[in-house]
Amino acid sequence: MGATAGAVWGRAEQQDFRSRVRGTLLGAAVGDALGAPVDGLTLEGIREAHGAEGLVDLAFGHGRRGSVTHLTQLTLFSLDGLIRAQVRRDTGAWHPPTDLHRAYRRWAATQSDWGPDERRKDDGWLAREEWLYARRDPARACLIGFGDDIMGTLDAPKNPGELGPEAAARSAPFGLLVGWEPQLVMQLAVECAAQTHGHPTAYLAAGAYAVIVHALARGESLDGAVQRALAILAARPGQQPVADALQHALGAVRQGMPTPGRVEELAGDGTAEGLLAVAVYCALVGDDIRHGLCLAVNQGGPSGVAGALTGGLLGALHGETALPPAWLAELEGRPTMLALADDFAMEMTQGPALHGPAGSAPGWLARYPRA
Repeated sequence: MGATAGAVWGRAEQQDFRSRVRGTLLGAAVGDALGAPVDGLTLEGIREAHGAEGLVDLAFGHGRRGSVTHLTQLTLFSLDGLIRAQVRRDTGAWHPPTDLHRAYRRWAATQSDWGPDERRKDDGWLAREEWLYARRDPARACLIGFGDDIMGTLDAPKNPGELGPEAAARSAPFGLLVGWEPQLVMQLAVECAAQTHGHPTAYLAAGAYAVIVHALARGESLDGAVQRALAILAARPGQQPVADALQHALGAVRQGMPTPGRVEELAGDGTAEGLLAVAVYCALVGDDIRHGLCLAVNQGGPSGVAGALTGGLLGALHGETALPPAWLAELEGRPTMLALADDFAMEMTQGPALHGPAGSAPGWLARYPRA
């Protein structure tokens, strides 16, 4: 996808990019929906509930099959914030972490409000999607981090002791900035992760995940993508646990047939670097996307996060058409996800035709206000 970094996108490059954007978003959501119903269960508990093979299909959660959690909700607002950052750039303002923080604050409103507030003209279309106002097990770190207008930064992060994987799980969209240099992708993901997860292991895991998605979206192999992330991580203070986890995942691939025990060993205590390792491992060894996702969620750790991270990688690698169609058919919010993914792809490939100094499409500014 060499053409993506330049000023001109050919039609084939645009279509490939859109497929990878859709694949990343839908893949992460499907993984979240698959794993979330067994969050908190041991492997034995999963097998007791779903049979000797464990969980091999969507299960009921929040009253239906295919429901998603706050992980998917926040990933959608990551995409929304990135589009808004591009649109607001017309005003001369350019600080994407601020635009992402505003987007995440709009998500925080969905967790406390009964429904969309039509009086908030600057919300844009995503915050008016009523289904997003369901409260789906939001991580405490996310509620605290986005609970006020003060934005966490690397110098003053929110929740500085937080090691959880939730910030990484909303970071796939940063990797879809295929025209950016990977170092800048990591920096943006790290700064946005520090808004809720202030421990270096957590925010560097988010940065590494974004860089891996970035390489995949540009057509690189998964192994090559991990090596790129390791090279960029090397200069970062506090990177050793994340680098070690990625190396552990690569080493585990050579240790024979994949087993739930190996996945649990990689997951460790369920912190960010362990779940990143699980996602890389399952994406590398899975026979196909279904197998990779099932491998990721059938373990005693945070299954929803494991599924979301793994699905994001596999979707970026293979595109939307490789995802299990029967699961997509039941996925909560799929029309919203497709619309948002297509809007993001259109903004990244054809942004100057939508807005700029010479004039802007009114419909686009209504969807993504500059404020």
